[in-house]
Amino acid sequence: MTLSHDVTGDGPTVVLLHSTVCDRRMWDPQIPALVAAGHRVVRCDFRGFGDTPVPDRPSSDADDVVALLDALGAPRVALVGASGGGRVALEIAAGRPERVTALALLCTAVAGHEAGAELRAVGAREDALLEAGDVAGATELNVRTWVGPAADEQTRDKVRRMQRHAFDVQLAAAEEFPPVRTEPDPSAITARTLLVSGRHDLTDFREIAAGLARRIPGARHVELDWAGHLPSLERPEAVNPLLVDFLRGGA
Repeated sequence: MTLSHDVTGDGPTVVLLHSTVCDRRMWDPQIPALVAAGHRVVRCDFRGFGDTPVPDRPSSDADDVVALLDALGAPRVALVGASGGGRVALEIAAGRPERVTALALLCTAVAGHEAGAELRAVGAREDALLEAGDVAGATELNVRTWVGPAADEQTRDKVRRMQRHAFDVQLAAAEEFPPVRTEPDPSAITARTLLVSGRHDLTDFREIAAGLARRIPGARHVELDWAGHLPSLERPEAVNPLLVDFLRGGA
């Protein structure tokens, strides 16, 4: 199965991997800036998100993305991943370092992370709401948790629609298959790496970014004092120049 995706522009390939609160539409504000900077931009929906069906067997998001890149004739790419998409980017960059030229991780998750009390509480509350059939309540919980204070109501509504769609698709599945993940060895990453965290994000993700910055050779960590968990949506006018400069080699 090929992940639903779109390709825009010409030049060196940049692959955008979405947060699991969202789908590939989260990158709408980044596409014009990256194309104008001379990139071919690829973005895709993981299984069970956006336009990609839920998995019908155990599957690996990282393997799915690599298969898509093979189909597109993109042997070496820059990866930009947000949250759960960052976790997938880390798996690719550590497991196939020869394929990744640059790695930008926005409020990234990482396989094997032991959730802190704050993150566990959010997960437990979401589970309780979904078990009670309150999908709208679970959706609002995610919007409140993951969208930072700099975002406007239009942005919050966009996240609301993406999260609700993911819930609807996944809850309708006849069977749930857990994802296949590997824990990456950050020291194996050879790509230039930028880690971005948000001052208003949950502590887990700020700690993940700081820890990875110590373990990935030469990585740079930037914490945005205005940002929550989805800075590329909350203030794209601030994040786009950061990404363009990094991909150009300036950061």
